[in-house]
Amino acid sequence: MSFRERKTAKRKEEIIRSAMSILAEKGYHGTTMEEIASTLLMTKGSVYYYFKDKQDLLFQGQEMLLEQSIKNVQAVQRQHLPVIEKVRRAVKVHIEYLISERSGFEMMLNPKQSFSTQQLEKILTLRNDYEKCFDQMIEEGIVRGEFVSSDIKVVRNIMLGAMNWVTQWYTVEGEKDQSEMAEDVSKYLLRILVKGGISNEH
Repeated sequence: MSFRERKTAKRKEEIIRSAMSILAEKGYHGTTMEEIASTLLMTKGSVYYYFKDKQDLLFQGQEMLLEQSIKNVQAVQRQHLPVIEKVRRAVKVHIEYLISERSGFEMMLNPKQSFSTQQLEKILTLRNDYEKCFDQMIEEGIVRGEFVSSDIKVVRNIMLGAMNWVTQWYTVEGEKDQSEMAEDVSKYLLRILVKGGISNEH
């Protein structure tokens, strides 16, 4: 990727993050591209240079978040660590990224209402790829005899549901920062998986 391409990609990411905050605050249907451009101190034409329309902006935002989420967890998977530690770190990185990109993830709740068939297909494929990362770690733990034998899909959905719900109750004004809170959540979720519970060192 050339310097120009990197610069364009970085600028697009900045616009997406800012736009997601606006859409989360005002609602997707209650916000126009003109309002987004005005809030970002950009001309409408400048926003349309990067995105065809509001739907395209939202789609590229969701695509960006999911692709980065997959990279984050795959980086954990590649580490030479016990499977329990891999899952713990994967949960932590999921929650910390979720909180840092809170507005974007909050816009991700109902993709079927927002996207074309082709866009929805891509989003659902990325979601499926992300889920597979957790399925692989859970299966590894079961095969190694470290996790209780269970329905992998059910357990994974319970874990992801709990992690994703964090945006609904976590506040930065609370007693714990996002890293400490993510650590606590990872401990509780590991109890679902680990045979005989987990030791204090995890």
